[in-house]
Parts: sequence; structure tokens; C-alpha cells
Amino acid sequence: MNQPPRQIKSNLEYLKKLFIMPDSPDKFIEFGHELLEMIHDFFQEKGGIHSSITLPELSRIFDQTAVPDSPQLIKDVLSEIKNKVIRHSVKVGSPYYIGHMTSAIPYFMILLEMIIAALNQNQVKIETAKASSFVERELVAWLHRLVFNRTDRFYEKNIQNPRVALGNVTSDGTLANMTALLVAREKAFPPEGDFPGARMAGMERALAHYGCARGVIIISTRGHYSIRKAASLLGIGEENVINIPVDERNRIDIKKLRRRVRGLMEAKEGGKVRIIAIVGIAGTTETGSVDNLHEMERIAHEAGAHFHVDACWGGSALLADDYRSMFQGIERADSVTIDAHKLLYCPMTMGLVLFRNERDLQYIRHSSQYVIRRNSVDTGRFTVEGSRPFACLKPWASLKIIGREGYGLLFGQARKSTEKFKQILDNCGNFETLNEPELFILNYRFVPAKVLEKLNEWKRVLGPGRGSRGDKTAREKLRKTNHLINGLNIKLHKALRLDDTTFVSRTKLESTRYRPQNIVVLRAVLINPLTDERVLEEIVQTQNRIGLEIWKEFEPVYRRLAAKTAPRF
Repeated sequence: MNQPPRQIKSNLEYLKKLFIMPDSPDKFIEFGHELLEMIHDFFQEKGGIHSSITLPELSRIFDQTAVPDSPQLIKDVLSEIKNKVIRHSVKVGSPYYIGHMTSAIPYFMILLEMIIAALNQNQVKIETAKASSFVERELVAWLHRLVFNRTDRFYEKNIQNPRVALGNVTSDGTLANMTALLVAREKAFPPEGDFPGARMAGMERALAHYGCARGVIIISTRGHYSIRKAASLLGIGEENVINIPVDERNRIDIKKLRRRVRGLMEAKEGGKVRIIAIVGIAGTTETGSVDNLHEMERIAHEAGAHFHVDACWGGSALLADDYRSMFQGIERADSVTIDAHKLLYCPMTMGLVLFRNERDLQYIRHSSQYVIRRNSVDTGRFTVEGSRPFACLKPWASLKIIGREGYGLLFGQARKSTEKFKQILDNCGNFETLNEPELFILNYRFVPAKVLEKLNEWKRVLGPGRGSRGDKTAREKLRKTNHLINGLNIKLHKALRLDDTTFVSRTKLESTRYRPQNIVVLRAVLINPLTDERVLEEIVQTQNRIGLEIWKEFEPVYRRLAAKTAPRF
């Protein structure tokens, strides 16, 4: 039975000891050792990816409704963290956890997090972040060069030039994307005459001044929901985020994009439309696909729009020359976002937004009397966020420790894992892979071999001769069978959660070979370097075994459906 935490009499002398380093490091080392042991035990612990505790049981553990009154010993609180928090945390670093973009991290990241916490630098102002401000600008310059590859002279001039900013470090990709679109909004509705710009006057006056009915952002249907959030927060409105369908490779349909842009620019009914930004995606969240950035850049700039590339997932792959050709056109983007907590293998969370033009962030520059004064050198003058931690230390150090060559090897391993997983699924016979993976994300579903054979047969019937009686029968059977298989895969995904030896995520796509029907797919993200072929084989065996068990419930319905003949008219 757990002992209740010991209460300590609160006094200033005791509290002061919590804030200063002891004369001897023994106590600090003792707690640090205990903490590292707890973390090590967590990773070594056998069992599932999640603990067996239920969500209602967790809610009863964390049910105190008032702030504690009396102090407790650090040792007791660490013990509580071990038993209540660590024990019930998700093992996202497990090689069997391949469902999300959160993966294993290098062990040295724990040390970097300790340094960041101990230094407690605030990146908003040079007075609270001396050396770390220069580290941040150096990191931003590295990644700016990786994306835009301007001249040596450009970087020598601007890397530590406080009058400009090549980009911002942000807390995550959502704020990075919002910063890019904030700049795009200001460029679309800049100051003119007695109009002070959208930033000062707001969107209603901006639209009225420029004679526009609306301002829009254009992105594919695979666009991340952070774009809609940004549109809402910036006063543009979620209704003014226009989604363009994707092609069979889950990339924005360029022909449909051109047609929609032309229609918006020529619109007469409803009033003039200003295209604020066109957003390309370099690594979609659901499928890992990369848009045709080269063509999108031409379309955006011909339309006078800001061209933003959301490369939060895929941008770091530019570190490896093997992937550079995928991103052709990104160097002509106006802004690009990258997440360090994805393919740079850093802990949660840190994003970056980079601007090709080093003066674009002047559009949102701000100042205050007590901090970030107008003529200061503070990085906070150009950021949406105020106080920020020294998070940039993690990717800065990681790029030094791993290097471009090391990241190239990690990405090569991720590609091999993706190809091997697809091969294992295809060879099993009871799975259907539904995308051609570009950046380490595979979509697939469980379909018993005999059902998949029928689906292929009905698809062949629907090739030539559309409109015949046979076509209508095949189309109806295809639709209903896919609906049935959707239910099967939803139930399989839930069963895998209960089994808890492996984890993949689930989504729904309209862009598979069964388009426009929505298809439920399982989604695997294969970037963990600890995930090997043996692990992938085990994952497929588990999914196949559970899938076949669940199929017994669905098979009678399928038999009746498959046996039906053409409807009478």
C-alpha cells in the first residue's frame, strides 16, 4: 500500500533551497539519477504500448479539485510521477508504435532538455537570452539555406543581422503556418494612402478599401487543419479556405487549381476576390505526398498571391540529396514551415517558419516600451509569440551530432522500412495498399483475399462500357462492399487498440482508386529507426490474425451482397 505523501512545514529557508544549487552536487545528482532510472525503467518495461488502466480509472487518480496547501518532499512527488504519470504514458518510442509522426528520440535530447530548463532563457529579448539568441539565428540561417539556397554573401550579411529576420522559431507547426499566413495577409492588404493596412484596420476595412468581397487561401483537400485555424484567428474566415481536389497520388490537382484561380480572378458576381495565399504541401499528414511545388509557384505568383509551403512533415528531408528532386520549386516559395519534432527527431514541440525575403517579417514587426523596444536587437520584435523557451538548442545540437550524412542514413532506413512494410502487406494477400508512399507514410486496409479479388473484378467491369446493366450491378456491389470493409477496418483498428501490442492510426480518404467513395484506411508512419523487418512482420501477423477473426462477423453479410444479381428496372 502506498504511503501518503509526507507534509513539510512551509518556511522561507526550505523554499530558498529549492531555488539554488546546493554547495555539494550530491543531492542534485541523487535526484537526477533517480529520474533517469525511472525513464529507463519505463522504456524497459514489458507489456503493451499503453498501460491497462482505463480512462475513467485515470480520471479517478487525478481527481483533486484544489491546489495543494502544504509542501511535499521532492522524493515523494517524483514517486507519485512515477506511479501515476510515467506508468500510464504512451510508449511512442516503441518500434511497434507506427501510427503517428511522434517517434523515438535520441537519448541526448533528455540532456538538452535539462540544459534548456536549467538555463531558462526567454528568447523574446536579448536581456533574457544572450548567447541563445545567436544560436537561434544561426539555426534559422542553416535551414533557410537548406530551403532557399541563397548566396554566400546573403547569409554572411544576414545571419546575425538584427535589422532583419530570415524566419522565426515557433512553439509548433500551427503557429509557424499562422505566422506565414499573417505575413501573407499583410502583403495582400498593405497600407495605402490613409489606409493603415489590415493589421491596424482589420479585415472588414481592408476588404472595403481594396474593393474586395473576400480574401481567400487555397490549399488541397489534404491540407492540414492548422490552415483553417489560422484563417479563423486572422479574421479571414474558415469559409474562405478553398480546398482543391487531389489527384491519384494525393497531390493537388494542378488543372483544377488553375481553373479555380482563373475563376476567382475573373469573378464578377459576388464581388472581387483577392487570393491571399496559395499553399503547397511538402509531405501531407495523411499520405506523406508532396505537391507539384514548381507549378504551384508559377500559378501563385502569376495570380499575385503569396506562395506558402507547409513542409512541417517533409521539409527536413531536404537534408538528404536523394530527396531534393521531390521538392523542386520550394526554393521559389515566399515562406516555408518545418517542424523539428518530426523528421529532425526532436522532442515535442518546435516549429520554424522561413521567409525567402529577409524583410517580409517587417510586416508584423512590433515593439513595446518595457521589452522589444523599437531599436533593440531582440528576436521578439518579429515573432507572434512573446515568451519562448530555448527550444532551438535541440535541433541545433542534433544537426551537429547527427549531421546531414546521419540524417540521410535515417531517412534511408525509413524508406526501406516503408518499402518492406508494403511488400509484407502485399505478400500477405489479405491487405490492400492504397497509396504510393513518398515520405514514409503508408495507407492500407485489411481486405480478405477473396473479397479483394471480387473488388478487382468489379473495377474491371467498370472500365469500358459505362452505363450498362452489368456496370450498375458492379458499381452497387463495389460501393456496398467497400462500405462493409470500412466497418471491418474500423472494428479492426479498435481491436488493435485493445490488443495493444502494436499501434497504427486510422483515417478516411476520398482519393483512392475507389474515388469518390470514402475509404477507411490504416495509416503507418515508418520513421522509427528501431523498427526492423522482424517487427514489421509481427505487426502484419497480428493485424492479419485479428482481422480474420473479426471477418467472421462480416462474412455472412458479404456473401448475401456478392450473390445479388442486377436490379430490375
